[in-house]
Amino acid sequence: MKLLGTLTSPYARKARVVLAEKKIDFEWIIDSPNDPNTSVTRYNPLARVPVLVLDDDSALFDSPVIVEYLDNLAPNNKLFPQPSRERLEVKRWEALADGVLDAAVGCRMEQLRPAKERSENWMKRELAVVDAALERIALELGEKPWCMGTPFTFADIAVGCALGYLDFRFPDIDWRGRHPNLGKLHEKLMHRPAFADTVPRD
Repeated sequence: MKLLGTLTSPYARKARVVLAEKKIDFEWIIDSPNDPNTSVTRYNPLARVPVLVLDDDSALFDSPVIVEYLDNLAPNNKLFPQPSRERLEVKRWEALADGVLDAAVGCRMEQLRPAKERSENWMKRELAVVDAALERIALELGEKPWCMGTPFTFADIAVGCALGYLDFRFPDIDWRGRHPNLGKLHEKLMHRPAFADTVPRD
């Protein structure tokens, strides 16, 4: 299998972390859909990463689709419970974390526009979404060791990648100061090689 993505993409990072946690062999190809010679659009008409290219040259895209496929591919280190209320809870955590990412990535894209074309009000609204989602995540995490309690699940990966992206692109957001329990969670995650080896960078 091949995974197409960029070193900056938090969505690609989620897939990379799952591949590492599941110990699945793959070829990591750094490929941006913004590159005129990209192969991403050959596999994904939406021109977004990550893209997982399977052995038969078919492809999966959108990180929630990819990570569930990978978790079902190998029986070891299951990250999603079997269909149940607990599985829905993991998916809900994923939705919260992806909401943080969607708002933060959107704000980052707005920052890259020429100054005269940026909407400061729009960016403020997106950052308010980030703040509200982090508050909910911190409230629901409480003092639990992991998002779902004692088991490590994909919920932790999703939240960890969201927090890592904030560190990368929005270092002025003091989420550790506001939510010390999220800081503890992130610190534990960074002791896992799958996280430490996939820190986003330009």
